[in-house]
Amino acid sequence: MAKTLGMKLKPKPISGSIVAPKGFKAAGVFCDIKRLGTGSGSEKGTKRDLALVVSEHPAAVAGLFTTNQVCAAPVKVCVARVQTGYAQAIVVNSGNANACTGKQGLKDALEMVQFTERALRLPPGSALVGSTGRIGLVLPMPNVRAGIMEAAAKLGSTTEHATQAAEAILTSDTRRKEIAVELKLDGRTVRIGGMCKGAGMIQPRMSPTGARPAASALHATMLCFITTDAAIGHRALQAALTGAVCASFNRITVDGDMSTNDTVLVLANGAAGNAPLRAGGHARSRRSRDTEMFQAGLDHVCLELAKMIVRDGEGVSRLVTIRLKGASSFADADAAARAVANSALVKTSWHGGDPNWGRIIDALGYSSARVVEGKVDLGYSAPGSRDVLWSLKQGQPSRATFKQLCAAVAAKEFDLHVNLNLRKGSALMYAADLTEEYVTFNKGDVTDPTSLGG
Repeated sequence: MAKTLGMKLKPKPISGSIVAPKGFKAAGVFCDIKRLGTGSGSEKGTKRDLALVVSEHPAAVAGLFTTNQVCAAPVKVCVARVQTGYAQAIVVNSGNANACTGKQGLKDALEMVQFTERALRLPPGSALVGSTGRIGLVLPMPNVRAGIMEAAAKLGSTTEHATQAAEAILTSDTRRKEIAVELKLDGRTVRIGGMCKGAGMIQPRMSPTGARPAASALHATMLCFITTDAAIGHRALQAALTGAVCASFNRITVDGDMSTNDTVLVLANGAAGNAPLRAGGHARSRRSRDTEMFQAGLDHVCLELAKMIVRDGEGVSRLVTIRLKGASSFADADAAARAVANSALVKTSWHGGDPNWGRIIDALGYSSARVVEGKVDLGYSAPGSRDVLWSLKQGQPSRATFKQLCAAVAAKEFDLHVNLNLRKGSALMYAADLTEEYVTFNKGDVTDPTSLGG
């Protein structure tokens, strides 16, 4: 039922991004955090580097966090605070990850949320925090405090306020990543808005607690902040976000590197006035259908933001959707798809427009998935198309010409179809090519600290 509704539902795009839902305000300011180590992709000078997102009312909260065993102080603070089930504000800084900063880093992350609560006159425990930038630098807390005070005074609900907040969270990104949609639930207009950042150090595999799941199938730093005026409880919101992230942010890779700071947070303040959404319930009930429609809307927002990250990856020139099926299990499908998506040889061939199926089947073979050479099919299509040009059938080259195959992978975006022809396991990955620009960007210049990335 949820799948059918998701396929039929086309949320209406609207303006306003993070402040499109009722009862939310935002601001973005420059407070001189980005003095060193912000990477060559960041603008210098008065580049905004601190954002606030605030709900006028207490909101249900949900989050997913990096499963990197080395996780940043703001992640540790948020994991604990999200468990309370409610929040009202998020403070985010760029230019400094506050990762690998020890006891001082944890103290600073706690001070950021506590100072925000005092500045906004919010109850203790109601603020959350995110940070992104270079690892291993201590935050300049006098600047942070000044930035929080300035942002608190400049909060607003216009598109310009949303734009400023979206700019303030960027690091090596070349453009803002924002979205907002609306849909009807319980006869009321419900809105979902979001902003995110990310261009390098991208292969999120997040969980609700930051702990690694028993199986990998569950799911520069990737940060995403979502707001909605839907009325929905904490548990239902967490379930919805977990599902949405598993099908979006946890399915992307730019360079195969999991960040110390990956975070997705969503606040739901109920200002739309719909009947509260609940997880589960009778499939034929109106409330259950509304829950499924909300899930479809949240799925859409997360997937569109996730694709924006891949398209804006450091040096990226192509986005490739890997559609793998026929694996022995989902775990096998996931492992095989990731092996292809993160192969340096495959990614460089994509950049060169070379339909090199030999590199692809090689990556499949060294993955942990079961692969039978004589059963593998490989092909290419336009995004979302079922009209596949096969380069390999049953482990042997097809009759497609090299010229035809080159044309199939010449576009900026295309789909790679892989069928292992074993069982029914399938997986999707949204991947990027690997370019000379990526290497140039990330090697930096040790004589110029401002050129060095996170």
